[in-house]
Amino acid sequence: MISKATWATALLIASVSVPSFAQDAAPAFDPKGSFVDSYGTSFDFKLCGDSGTDLCGVLTTLKGESATPENLAFVGKQVMQAKQSAPNQWKGALSAGGISADATVTQVSPDTIEIQGCRAVVLCQTLAYNRG
Repeated sequence: MISKATWATALLIASVSVPSFAQDAAPAFDPKGSFVDSYGTSFDFKLCGDSGTDLCGVLTTLKGESATPENLAFVGKQVMQAKQSAPNQWKGALSAGGISADATVTQVSPDTIEIQGCRAVVLCQTLAYNRG
């Protein structure tokens, strides 16, 4: 059985896809800062990379049943880097425990980042991270 907190970790190793919305007229949001989900798991996001438009994510807190000694080893580490693919959207990789997965992250408002994760292509869940 997969717990709610396990999904936060599963997103680190799951294939991720977010549908594209009409974002041509969308204002560019600033993803820099701390974002936390409803379970208490949090990430620090910032723009990074040579161009300064990649999105990097550091896992800062892991809560619930997923907070095992093995998973807690990733707290404080960068687990994501993604290239900007559209305004407020980045595609790249999430990595944890030697496992990498494709990732798409969309900032839907100044204070909300959504990640939709799919594992084995059929188990999908969207988690929203709100500015903390």
